[in-house]
Amino acid sequence: MSSHITNGSKAPLVPTNNVTTLAGVTVRTRIDPALTVEDVVKQLVIQLGVRLEPDETPLHYALRDDTDELVTNENLRRKIKNKVNLKLVNAPAKEAREIAEKLRRRQDKNMRLILYSLQKYIREEQFANEFLKYGGLAELVAAIDEATGNTLAYALTAMQNLMELQYGWSTLDSAFILRVVQILSSPQSPINVCRPATAILKKLVEADPMSAASPAIPSSSRGPPIPPPGSVYRYGFGVVFEQMRKERGFLETVVNRLGSAEMVMAQYSMMLINALLTHVSDERWDEFIGELERLNVRKAVVRLMNIPDIEDVTSGILDFQANIVRVTHRKKTTAVDPGADASHALALKIIWEKSRMDEEVDEQGHILKWRKLGFENENMSYEFRDVGVLGLECLRRFVETATDFAVLVLEQSSRPFEKRCPIGRASNEVVELLSEHWAIFAPGYSTSTTFQPFFLDFQKVHSLATHFFIRMWGESGAVLADFPRISALVRSQIKVALRIENVRPWRDVEADFNCEYQLVRDRQMQELEREDDLLSKVPVRNLRAKLYKESYEFVRQQRIQCLLQGAWFVIGVSPGSPQRDPTRRPHRPWRFMRLDNGLKYLHYVDSAVKFPVRNGLEDLPDRIDVSMISEIGKNTCAPPPNVLRDSADVPGSAPSLSPLSFSLLSAHEGSLADLIAPDTSRWADWTDGLNMLRRDGGHVTSSETADFVQALTEIGLKIKLLDLSGEMVEIPNNLVAGPPPMNTDYFFSDLSG
Repeated sequence: MSSHITNGSKAPLVPTNNVTTLAGVTVRTRIDPALTVEDVVKQLVIQLGVRLEPDETPLHYALRDDTDELVTNENLRRKIKNKVNLKLVNAPAKEAREIAEKLRRRQDKNMRLILYSLQKYIREEQFANEFLKYGGLAELVAAIDEATGNTLAYALTAMQNLMELQYGWSTLDSAFILRVVQILSSPQSPINVCRPATAILKKLVEADPMSAASPAIPSSSRGPPIPPPGSVYRYGFGVVFEQMRKERGFLETVVNRLGSAEMVMAQYSMMLINALLTHVSDERWDEFIGELERLNVRKAVVRLMNIPDIEDVTSGILDFQANIVRVTHRKKTTAVDPGADASHALALKIIWEKSRMDEEVDEQGHILKWRKLGFENENMSYEFRDVGVLGLECLRRFVETATDFAVLVLEQSSRPFEKRCPIGRASNEVVELLSEHWAIFAPGYSTSTTFQPFFLDFQKVHSLATHFFIRMWGESGAVLADFPRISALVRSQIKVALRIENVRPWRDVEADFNCEYQLVRDRQMQELEREDDLLSKVPVRNLRAKLYKESYEFVRQQRIQCLLQGAWFVIGVSPGSPQRDPTRRPHRPWRFMRLDNGLKYLHYVDSAVKFPVRNGLEDLPDRIDVSMISEIGKNTCAPPPNVLRDSADVPGSAPSLSPLSFSLLSAHEGSLADLIAPDTSRWADWTDGLNMLRRDGGHVTSSETADFVQALTEIGLKIKLLDLSGEMVEIPNNLVAGPPPMNTDYFFSDLSG
């Protein structure tokens, strides 16, 4: 059977599309691409003699393809041109009402099939709107509360897909969140259940009022803004964490899954941990970070780094490193206050007790305690002013792991005052040197493109480097005035010991920190011939940190600007994807992609040839939701045959992966796009730009971008220093503030004249 559907102005042509009716009858028909989907459906209903119920019209029906994708005005022409098989089915609104009604009758024996259909259709806005309007959300929540096995997996996936909308799920309550937490807390939960459950919690964590795209209602207090009525941005870390605390084993189970043999389980667990780290609230920061540290999450991630073939979790590991940079920076900038914080007082108490020293009173009647451990005065808040809680934690770890700490302190105290190594100052200086090495300059900025297992074990490296500092002090016969010289020596050795840490074993690091003084000094002298000692001074370090932040933000804006301008890519071929003819050029191998000004969608068009694309989005009919992108995969696809001139694949063999390829990966839909950039610069622009655009991102993908940030920082630093070095201005290591005024009878002089 065949028919034709035209606008009446043209003669009928040969049928090119197969259309299957509700009764299972397949007809071949020619569809005029100039028509709207509504007109096509009307003519099909009439020509095929579809029996309508008394309250039905042709608008109650729609078209789908073999993959159940809804045919819309935007994709109708493409499906006609590609001769896609079509199906005449219930319209999304009608289908939504029927599924919601079936869910209401939860005793239906076909519940699993109903939820299976729901998870597919609920991504469509027409379907979702009607489903929500008909009370479907409450029925879906009830199904999640009661279902098990595959039925539960389908229900959770349906909820996950619904939550891709920016509306409609603001009524999810704490009982629902607790149910999802309980599902994930069970070690027996299978992957197909854990995957959507993890994605749901991640979405709830990210849906905090501070992340709302539209302005929220200002709060009358100093708390977070209040979301407007109906907004889904009313959850966030605090709401989710409150339910997490009710399941004591929840976080431990999630961390343990990082070591799962199922890489998908590890990948999703990493995604959730990163979301929690990114959005942790100030009120719960200490509690949550403390719990993660107790569970040794860093050690679990380091173990994950050593597993071969972990491309699926590489992006998550780099995100985790970027989050730990933020955690480390916050600790470093959190003041030590033993009078107000019991944990700070406890740490100081442990340090002092481990020293086995006794308090004394000097000639002026002042208590002599912390100065015996190498600090400059007895005010611990002041002593840790530059390294904060990070410095306190590192010193405590050093003291607790050094079996001979009391002997070490006693040995130093037995020496003349000028020759004693100030252990407390040395520990804090090593914290500063390691922070400089790993660029712990500001929250949200990380340009590491490789794994950093030693950074994730910051305190262990600190202990090793502090022992090295003390040993170099003794072997060189240093006095207190030599502190900057020993610091420069340790700084130089840190660079050597921690180089290319993604491939170096720990034993090599230990060996480098066990070198003899003369060998270290000789190598340092060679370095000093090439490097100005000025760069090691504390004020210059602080200046570098400020310039680093500015350089990173500049590069970030530049990368996003490239996305807004758009670019042409080759559509890649994923490994294992079927090819009709391995030697035949694909019909439309080119794709132009551009980010919209709202930074929400990547609009694109596929074409047989590259053509001049106008400004705006008129030439780009299709789009990808940026919020759907959970990861940017690298080296993921190969060029199609006969498209790129430099493709050197042997005919008949499997195509090799392109180093310029990347994929936009979704947490639950797989790859949204497989693309190959025209050159290294374009590849770096887009992979890093997309990573910097992601709400849960923060790491850099390419060495080109990382080197760019570093180069801008160093150039800016040298330009700033030219004004000082050219005038031979001496830069002190620190500035000593004078005494405060005795009274308020003073004013600031106007020096503008």
